[in-house]
Order: sequence, then C-alpha cells, then structure tokens
Amino acid sequence: MHPSREAFLQAGHTLPNVRRDFPEWHLGRPHYALWALDVETPAVAAAVARAAMHLDGLLLDGYNRQAHITLALCGFPTATPRHPDDYGPARFDAHCQALQALALKPFEIDIGALASFTSAPFLQVDDPDGGIARLHQALGGDHPGGRYLPHTTVGLYAGNWPTDQVQQRLDALPDLPPQRCRVERVSLMHYTATEIGGPLTILADHELGSGRLRWRAPPPFPSASGSAIGG
Repeated sequence: MHPSREAFLQAGHTLPNVRRDFPEWHLGRPHYALWALDVETPAVAAAVARAAMHLDGLLLDGYNRQAHITLALCGFPTATPRHPDDYGPARFDAHCQALQALALKPFEIDIGALASFTSAPFLQVDDPDGGIARLHQALGGDHPGGRYLPHTTVGLYAGNWPTDQVQQRLDALPDLPPQRCRVERVSLMHYTATEIGGPLTILADHELGSGRLRWRAPPPFPSASGSAIGG
C-alpha cells in the first residue's frame, strides 16, 4: 500500500479548506515564496484537470495554481527579515550556493496516479533518478506534515469528508497514464498570500547543467547571487 493511502485512510476524515484572508499568518506581508519544479506541460495540466473533474463536489472552488512540485518552502521575501518565517537575502544566497554545489544535471520524472493527503488530492510523482530528493535535501526543505513526498496538487478539499468514501472515489478514476517530464530548471516562485490556491509567479530559474540563475521578475531583495547573474 502506498504510504499516503494508508495515512489517508487512517485519518478518518479530510481536512476542509476555507476561502478567506489569513492575516494572522501573513501579517500584511504580500507574497510567500518557495522553490519548486514547474511541470505545467499540456499533458500534466490535462491530467490534473481530469482528476479535478472526477472529484467535482469535493474540492474548493477557484484553485488556480499551476502544476508544480514543491521542493522547499521559503517564507515571505523581504530585504530585512524580522520574523522567523521571513525569507531574506542570506537564506536566498545559501540556497543558490547549495544548488551550485549540487551541480545536478537535467533528469526525468513521471507524474501519474491519483492519491491524496487529508487536505488535498494529488498526482503521484516517480523520481527514478533521485533528482527531486537531492534537490529537496540541498535546499534544506522540511515538510510540516512529516515525511517529504513529491507530488502535484490537484486541488483542496472543501469539506470534512470520510476518507474511506473519498478513497473509493479516487479509486474509481481510470488509470492516468504516467506523464514523462524532463526537469531542466529549478524555480523560485511566489504567490499572493491573501489568495488560497492562487496562481504562482516564477521569479527566477536555476538552470540545471549550466548552473545559471536567470531572473524572470524583479528580485524581491538585493542579493550577491541574484545580481551577479541575470538575463
């Protein structure tokens, strides 16, 4: 049995998500940043949409986040960190240096079967070459829910549903063929903190192989690593 399936069934009920502002979390800070893999290919997007349609009625409306695989949560970007969950230039530079030291080459992954956490259904990710695991470790990623399991989120549950009934629904979806993805870059992304399930914006890409960092948006803070490499 897949570890997430066993944990999901043992939980008893899904965790409902609510659409509201969370000022006690973001404290007025506008964006939250993370390192992730952008896997929004047409094939993966179609698989996510098919799974979401299959679970219609269970999911929170308005989930607009692109297909991605989170590697490490960062925090709220700022040039002058004050809170424990702020993400400042020193941590960003350390992440860039860790990626440079890892010197990982492009690799391939497979995205396929539908599974679930208590808060969200997802597509499982197969990492045959261990590239995702090495990136997660290099970035010092932690996972608040326990063991890190790479995945592509389908949506967020809107209610407190019995997990045994939801699992039957998950199992009723015909097998999704694995989608092969070639990973050529690692992206620093952020999302608007007041929007649950809102879209991701890619700020910068670390290119595997060349090790170059390329900004797609203005850097959120001054950084030696960020300013030295542009384009």
